[in-house]
Amino acid sequence: MRNAEPYAAPTPKVLYIHDDLSDYVSRQRGQASAACDLTRELFALVCREPRRVVLLTLESQMARLLAHGTFAPFALAIGIGRAGERVAQQLHARTGWFPKISRVDITREEDGHGGYNVAATTGIPLARQLPPFDTESSLALVDDTVFSGLTMRTVLFALPPEVRARTQAFCLRGVAASMERIAALCSIAVGLAAPGRLLDEVSFINASGLVMRVGIRHPKQSPQAFFERPMWMHAWFPGYADEVIILCQRLNAILEPDGRPAQFP
Repeated sequence: MRNAEPYAAPTPKVLYIHDDLSDYVSRQRGQASAACDLTRELFALVCREPRRVVLLTLESQMARLLAHGTFAPFALAIGIGRAGERVAQQLHARTGWFPKISRVDITREEDGHGGYNVAATTGIPLARQLPPFDTESSLALVDDTVFSGLTMRTVLFALPPEVRARTQAFCLRGVAASMERIAALCSIAVGLAAPGRLLDEVSFINASGLVMRVGIRHPKQSPQAFFERPMWMHAWFPGYADEVIILCQRLNAILEPDGRPAQFP
């Protein structure tokens, strides 16, 4: 296992885990499957300290986001990656806000020195992925999480200034301080905005990243699951990380049986 020493273990006072795993496992393996049983066991274990580890559901975040008010349908919505596209589709199903959705295939990658870069997952530069905006009177930019805000800011700065001025951003969850930096560029509606400093006070992860090789990305190496970085697991789940890792390994053996990263979702 690679432990990536330049990346110090995050030690948040509150770790938010978004449950994007339960529905996926149920669809892939069936509600009565061993994988579903292991998923329920995993969530019960990681949340044994509920003041420090908080499990987030899609519906609770959607309800908070929708409480911001209503919007007229946007001429175009851009989803950031597959996750942002999925959130745009989920929001549209509830509101009708996004009749036209496009996607930019970018992600955050570790640079190997403790920092991160935004990279295209298809090899096509971001500027070439953006659609023409000549006839788009309004634009929505949608992502699932705004953590540092690096990815969303990268897209916003790639937009022409006049387009950015008529852009409305949406996300399900994020860090309040990062939201403020986005709000300096365009208006943003968020489901859960958590106060606190990144990493040492608050952090967000997706449950899928715990058990599948979609959580940690490198430009020249295969993606990793979080359980493959034990120093992070011990920081997140002190005193019971080894139990969590074992459950993650058992689930991973079912969901990624050949050891290769699965296409999620």
